[in-house]
Amino acid sequence: MKEAKDRFSKQSDAYKTFRPAYPPELFEILFDLFGSRNECWDCATGNGQAAVELSNYFRHVYATDISRNQIQNAEARENITYSIARAEESGFSDDKFDLITVAQAIHWFDLDAFGREVRRVSKNGGVLAVWGYGLLKIDPDIDPIIDDFYRKKIGPYWDGERKHIDSAYQTIEYNFTEITPDYDLSINEYWSLNRLEGYLSSWSSVQNYIQQNPSENPVDVIIEKVREHWSDDTVKEVRFPVFLRIWEIDK
Repeated sequence: MKEAKDRFSKQSDAYKTFRPAYPPELFEILFDLFGSRNECWDCATGNGQAAVELSNYFRHVYATDISRNQIQNAEARENITYSIARAEESGFSDDKFDLITVAQAIHWFDLDAFGREVRRVSKNGGVLAVWGYGLLKIDPDIDPIIDDFYRKKIGPYWDGERKHIDSAYQTIEYNFTEITPDYDLSINEYWSLNRLEGYLSSWSSVQNYIQQNPSENPVDVIIEKVREHWSDDTVKEVRFPVFLRIWEIDK
């Protein structure tokens, strides 16, 4: 099995503080698929962002992650059970879940092993939903600066799994029945420059860069360039394209 990669324990506080929130419309698409909303597994839950939303609609949510630090930063709810487990070896019983979700994380998994685990723990007719978001957009002055930073400055420091994000998860295939809802989703938020700085610092590639170049923080350089177009006392709209893939599990 592929070695598990934990890229977010070190910056788990920043991850919780600065990562964007998924749009409510995404969850509405998922909930429309179900008559029964009993048990849900939010795999690679991170700080529990998706699990909290899911807990508003499912009787019980089981949320797992390989990072103890991430779990410790998650929001507690009476109907959420958090635990530390690999995606490919969840420890759950067979035929348990109505819905299995993975938010911005499936690209880290051993995809074949996870597919087998999904088939095992899903109910017949259960659903696997995975989603993520691409590179943020702000305005014509700032976007080229961020694009250059993303592709050139820290491009070599992304793990190979990043290719799945860049392809909007079209490189991920499972032998399940795919459901293709009609959707146009994006994350739209208003950020300060400080929020942008914190978000960029939470990138795994930035942490990889700093680990290999401990005397330099690459975010400092890009923020100085962006500051020419964005003053510290203003906010700007930040947009992330959201992509979603859904499969029904036939057993």
